[in-house]
Amino acid sequence: MELGRLLIYFGLALIVAGIVLLLLGRADIHLGRLPGDITYHGKNTTVYFPLVTSILLSVVLTLVLYIVGRWRR
Repeated sequence: MELGRLLIYFGLALIVAGIVLLLLGRADIHLGRLPGDITYHGKNTTVYFPLVTSILLSVVLTLVLYIVGRWRR
């Protein structure tokens, strides 16, 4: 019973994440291309290091998980 409920929550989280990514794409906000993200262009390679994107996602996920944890108590 708990596994089924967990899978439903996981599916809902994926749907919400997909909707958020679609809305960010339409708002012309490209994750991984924010100011502060590092891009290195070599002769045959390109390396992206999304520093600011990682920090932003970490803060958002921390807040979401904190709220969910407080809500479940």
